[in-house]
Amino acid sequence: MEIKTLRQKTGLSLRGLAQRVGVTSSYLSDIESLHRKPPSKGVIQKLAAALGAAEEDLFDLAGLEPDRIPPDVPGIVKAHPESVNLLRALQQHQASAQRIRDLTKRIGSVEVKAVLLAAGLGSRLRPLTEDFPKCMAIVLNGKTLLQTQLETLRSCRIGEISVVRGYKAEKINNPGVRYYENPTPQTTNMLASLFCAEEELDGEVIISYTDIWYEEAVVKRLLRCEKDIAIGVDIDWKDYYLGRKDHPIEEAENVIFNSNNEVIKIGKIAAEKEEVHGEFIGMCKLTRRGCEILRRHYHRAKALYDGGPFQRADQFQKAYLTDLFQEMADLGVPIHCEIIGSGWKEIDTIEDFKKAVTVFQQKGSPLHVATSNVRSNRRV
Repeated sequence: MEIKTLRQKTGLSLRGLAQRVGVTSSYLSDIESLHRKPPSKGVIQKLAAALGAAEEDLFDLAGLEPDRIPPDVPGIVKAHPESVNLLRALQQHQASAQRIRDLTKRIGSVEVKAVLLAAGLGSRLRPLTEDFPKCMAIVLNGKTLLQTQLETLRSCRIGEISVVRGYKAEKINNPGVRYYENPTPQTTNMLASLFCAEEELDGEVIISYTDIWYEEAVVKRLLRCEKDIAIGVDIDWKDYYLGRKDHPIEEAENVIFNSNNEVIKIGKIAAEKEEVHGEFIGMCKLTRRGCEILRRHYHRAKALYDGGPFQRADQFQKAYLTDLFQEMADLGVPIHCEIIGSGWKEIDTIEDFKKAVTVFQQKGSPLHVATSNVRSNRRV
């Protein structure tokens, strides 16, 4: 089993992990060196929790030993006796490995949900955000940025959408949307907002910032990706920062990834010192397993760092989503970079807004801010 590799990535000593799991150091050493049979289901579950690993992965590793069934399987069969008929059918029809994978995917497929993060103060868009949250202050063709996002997501067959509100929450009120509240938007950030809607992190989920405009193609690109955790990355990002003074390149949430398109570094990377490969667009997609992994690492990090600094944040509660991604990447969790085209724009400042106006006019899609009277008479 790869227990030793996982333990070393988390920085735990053999004795420290043994104490957390409730076994002796000698027993754990034998497990790591394959001198004993794989441990029991209960021990594997404790190891997974201590190492921030998926139980399924450790169960599968335990089942690799000849004539050994993964220790969670008997319990599954007992809970679902009808599954025996499925196993017999697979054997009878000599189902290929690919067909079994396809069937597994179909069984686990669910309607994709979306969680939109709209709790921020939008201070860099003032005075537009004096009376409205950022996603309501910008209007494209008579529709707020939030409404435009909702329509784009629904056109991609994402019908179950949740929005996390905070600043000026009462101004966001769209029928058919589930709402969650961040009660402290002044002192928290994206990560805290996301976990105000933690119960939505179950199944296939798109997570999106609400200060970005994007085309359907961007969403569909992420939806096609089968990786457990996939983030949208723009590799043609630098041109957008030319002359961008109010949101300089140092503020970009950049990404450095390896040859497998997996994150090495993510966040506000000093681009003048390191070769940055792309920019995180503020949108990602999780599978059901990806949601489990993200939740597990969030609670692990919160238990360790709450009240103190975390990655690039001076306090855990002020952490960005990218801080958690960096923590996970440091621990060896694969975070896939899905390369998207230029069909998106961030609108974080007045300067961004004016630049977006020019871009959209060139495309024949005028972008404008509606008057306060128009906004106040529209339920969005």
